[in-house]
Amino acid sequence: MGADDEMTKYLITGGAGFVGSHLAERLLDEGHSVTVLDDLSTGRWENIGPLADDRRFKDRFQAVIASADDEALLERLVPPVDFVFHLASAVGVKLIVDDPVGAVQRIVRPTERIADACARYRKPILLTSTSEVYGKSDKIPFREDENVVIGPTCKHRWAYAVAKMLDEFYLLAHYKRSSLPVRIVRLFNTVGPRQTGQYGMVLPRFVDAALAGEPLLVCGDGKQMRCFTSVRDVVRGLIDVSRCPAAVGKVINLGSDEEISIAELAERVVKMTGSSSPIRYISYEEAYGPNFDDMRRRVPCLDRAKELIGWRRDDTLDDVIGQVIACRRNAQKTE
Repeated sequence: MGADDEMTKYLITGGAGFVGSHLAERLLDEGHSVTVLDDLSTGRWENIGPLADDRRFKDRFQAVIASADDEALLERLVPPVDFVFHLASAVGVKLIVDDPVGAVQRIVRPTERIADACARYRKPILLTSTSEVYGKSDKIPFREDENVVIGPTCKHRWAYAVAKMLDEFYLLAHYKRSSLPVRIVRLFNTVGPRQTGQYGMVLPRFVDAALAGEPLLVCGDGKQMRCFTSVRDVVRGLIDVSRCPAAVGKVINLGSDEEISIAELAERVVKMTGSSSPIRYISYEEAYGPNFDDMRRRVPCLDRAKELIGWRRDDTLDDVIGQVIACRRNAQKTE
C-alpha cells in the first residue's frame, strides 16, 4: 500500500523513541492512523507530544503509555490494526552495559508477546533489529546471510546482540510455522533530530559537548570506523520495506556504506559548530567499565535493500550533522 491509498491503521511499539516518533510523524503526514505504544523507559513524551496536540491528527493518533509486554493490552491493540512496526527495545551500548538484566528482558519479552499476538490475528509485523548482531565479524561488508561472530558472555555488551538475534529467530520461526508476514530490518548507525546521547549515542554527545564548549570524549584511538544514516532516510526505508511483498520472511540491512572514523566525526562536529572544544581520548574502561569489547569496522552490504526497495540515501553526513546541531541549539533555548 502506498501513501496515496486508503488509510492504514498502524501500531508502533516504541513509538515515542527516536526512530519511532519520526516514523509515526511520517505515517500521519501520509494520512494514516497511528497508535503508539511506549512505556517511556527510553522514549520521551516530548517526541510525540506535538503529534497528540496536532488538530490534523486528532482522530488518527493515540498514544498508549504502557509496556509492549502487556499481553492483555496487546489483545486490545493488535486486532484493530493493519500493520505492526515493532521498535520497542532497550537501546544504546551504555544502557546494555549498565543494566544487562533489564536490557535483555526489555528486548526479548515484548518481542515474544507482540509476535504471538500478531500470529493469533494474522497481522503483518516488521521488527527493527540491529547491526550489533554481526558481532565481531571482520568479513566486510556485512551480508544478511553470512555467519556472525559474537564475543564471550563475560562481556555484557554482547547481550544486546544475542537478544536481538533471538528476536529475529523468533519472528522467522513464526514465518516458518504459519507463513506469518514478518519483515526484519537491521539498522546501522541512525542519527538525526530528537536523538539523545543519554545512552551512549555518539553524535548527539559530540554535538552537545561542542555547543557547551566541553571536551568531545573519543573512546580508544578514535580510528574505529562507522557508517551514519539520517533518520529521515531510515524511516522512508522502513515504510518501503513494510509495503514490499518480496521482503516478507527476509532480513534486510538499512544504512549507509560511507565510512568515517569516530575521531574524524568529532573533528567535523567541532568544525560545523564553530566550537573551540578540544577532543579528548579516553579508554573504553573509563567510558564503559571493565571487560568492554568493541569492533573496528561496521559496514553494511546494501544489495538486498537496493534490489527490494531501491534503497538510497538522500541526506549526506554533513546534512544530518547540521540537522542535529540545529535541533540541539533549539532545545537549549527552551531548557
